[in-house]
Amino acid sequence: MNKIRIVGGTHRSRLIPVPEATGLRPTPDRVRETLFNWLGQDLQGLRCLDLFSGSGGLGFEAASRGAASVVMVEMAPKVVTHLRETISHLQFSNIRLISGDALKFLRASQERFDVVFLDPPFRQDWLARIEPLVLPLLTPAARVYIEAEEPVEHFGPLHRVRSGKAGQVHYQLLCEPVPPDTHE
Repeated sequence: MNKIRIVGGTHRSRLIPVPEATGLRPTPDRVRETLFNWLGQDLQGLRCLDLFSGSGGLGFEAASRGAASVVMVEMAPKVVTHLRETISHLQFSNIRLISGDALKFLRASQERFDVVFLDPPFRQDWLARIEPLVLPLLTPAARVYIEAEEPVEHFGPLHRVRSGKAGQVHYQLLCEPVPPDTHE
């Protein structure tokens, strides 16, 4: 079984086992470190959504860095079992695990999120399907992180503000454009 490392926060350097599962692509440590440099090291008080949790690396990283809450959504039963065991083992009280379909979760959710992590299975057009369902759940200053097989410039009204590439994966952070300063 492979392992990934929590890069920062209260659980820094803890190793998380990653189960063998079809299509599971854990976000590499280096990419997670870059992402959390973009977001700021401390996520104190923020509400996060890790929609396609997989290995849980993004959600565990956010929880370790003080997020008020992290909702992790995963559909694969074997992976859900692994995530549940890891949450218990690491004693994360700020993570809520949802076992189920991402679309059903989004349609039913009344929660609002400050940070959303989207790392859906590739080549299945997930971003187009979830965009209209994710956008109403965002707080005004929300940021959305996306991993995809192609660069993403826009996600609804959100614009890419940071991006990188690791192997075949394009990763980017998107947010509302900042209005120009009108003071002269």
